[in-house]
Amino acid sequence: MSAECSSYLNADKVLVSGFSCPRTSGDARAVYCCGFQDVKYCCDDPHSFFPYEHSYMWWLSVGALVGLSIAAVVLFAFIITVCVLCYLFISTKPHSKLDTGLSLQMAGKTNC
Repeated sequence: MSAECSSYLNADKVLVSGFSCPRTSGDARAVYCCGFQDVKYCCDDPHSFFPYEHSYMWWLSVGALVGLSIAAVVLFAFIITVCVLCYLFISTKPHSKLDTGLSLQMAGKTNC
């Protein structure tokens, strides 16, 4: 079984001539022509969309998870700190009014 990849213009607008799959220097299982209008390649899965290895995506995912985990820990520490400071502020606040020494009673009636 073999497939023919027709010629195409790549992203740099350079004409790439057609070729047969599988290529002599490639994998013998890659008998399908896969790709898009600007990149074509031989593959072993007719439903394949990209000619690239996806292992780099795993490392990006691990890096994103580590970054998000660090950000979550920092945010959690900030929230805990704010809650503790608010509790300390409220709990150390005096519960009774301070005595200023001034009497706020109404003065007695005077007859004129």
